[in-house]
Amino acid sequence: MSIVPATRSSAPPSVARAGVRHLFVRDLVLAASIGVYEHEHRRPQRIRINMDLAIEETGPLSEDSIEAVVSYEPFVLVARDIVAAGHIQLVETLAERLAEECLSDRRVLSVRIRVEKLDVFPDAAAVGVEIERIRR
Repeated sequence: MSIVPATRSSAPPSVARAGVRHLFVRDLVLAASIGVYEHEHRRPQRIRINMDLAIEETGPLSEDSIEAVVSYEPFVLVARDIVAAGHIQLVETLAERLAEECLSDRRVLSVRIRVEKLDVFPDAAAVGVEIERIRR
């Protein structure tokens, strides 16, 4: 029995095929006017936002520069802006708005958004929703 070596491409694996890079924002805690109940309209409450964005890679990084990647900063800023814009009834609505904004960047293939209210029940760390949206 003879062993035939596997053939190799002349290009390194990272060049041969583009992949997906995950950009994330973890545990962004903001004061939000959110909720359907009367008391939730009177004062802000703490929420936690997590975002995971699948970014299309076009190849290996050719330079160590912010222009070569998708930056997380615009996504943090848009989350802050949406929360600051005014009262939102549902955590689902906030999650959908965040997902829509993230997918407005054509390099984002999909996004997973989690929005949690942190102070609703004393015996629960958080309640909320997580959604995933994929570019069609």
